[in-house]
Amino acid sequence: MEYSFIDLPGVNNARDLGGYPAGGKRIREGVLLRSGSLVKAKPEAIELLNEKYRVKNIIDFRMANGQDRVPDPDVPGSVLTMLPVVELEDYIAKAGKPELADRLLSGDGVKDPKVWFKLAYEYGMLSPEMYLLLLFGSRGKNAYREFFRILIAHDPGEGAVLWHCEDGKDRAGLAAMLILSVLGADRDVILNDYMLTNVGNQTRIAKTRAVCEAAGMPSDMTEAMIFANGGVFERYMTFALDTLENRYGSVDRYVMEELGVTDEELEMLKGKYLE
Repeated sequence: MEYSFIDLPGVNNARDLGGYPAGGKRIREGVLLRSGSLVKAKPEAIELLNEKYRVKNIIDFRMANGQDRVPDPDVPGSVLTMLPVVELEDYIAKAGKPELADRLLSGDGVKDPKVWFKLAYEYGMLSPEMYLLLLFGSRGKNAYREFFRILIAHDPGEGAVLWHCEDGKDRAGLAAMLILSVLGADRDVILNDYMLTNVGNQTRIAKTRAVCEAAGMPSDMTEAMIFANGGVFERYMTFALDTLENRYGSVDRYVMEELGVTDEELEMLKGKYLE
């Protein structure tokens, strides 16, 4: 099984789902792209997205404040759709701690990543449960519903769809899991794709691990720190898959019941993106 990273200067964790086995076929190359943030994309990356991949749709899953503060660069020929999967208030509501709002939104909380990590770790936001907020929160369901609407309307003969979040691992990773699942990819393919993030973000992860080891952090805090700084752990995605299968019987049923995709549209997606 081959996995294709894309060399987009200034963009981490960029890759093509093309070539993955799914439903007895393979996913078409050059049409389903996932990545980390595009905000530091070099001119050469913009040129590749425009000319080589002919990207027609870009989906930004980041929080609204990130989208507004550091917007995606313009990629000629593409349409940008901003679909926040989660916002700060969603984390605050899930934590059930109103005082968290003041601590997160105060001056230090906004400016200092260390404060963010400490609070996220303290309130249990860095755990597999986080993925349930993304999949079952009203904002997340709306974002993934629109993600599928774009894929259904898109003509892969004209070029690619690219979706991203900040690190290209959680919000973008769940989107990849959903489309891979409905196209017929098995769990091993989905998990292997998910874990490739640790290759795409390996420099950041290595630096984070070294800092944690130097500080003598306990293993659970080290894992949380790595997760917060670009790394992934298989049990997060396994937990998400198990939850969807236990609640709905399959990922397909979640996509149909919660995201409103029909049987006919699922077949249409296979016709578009498999070869």
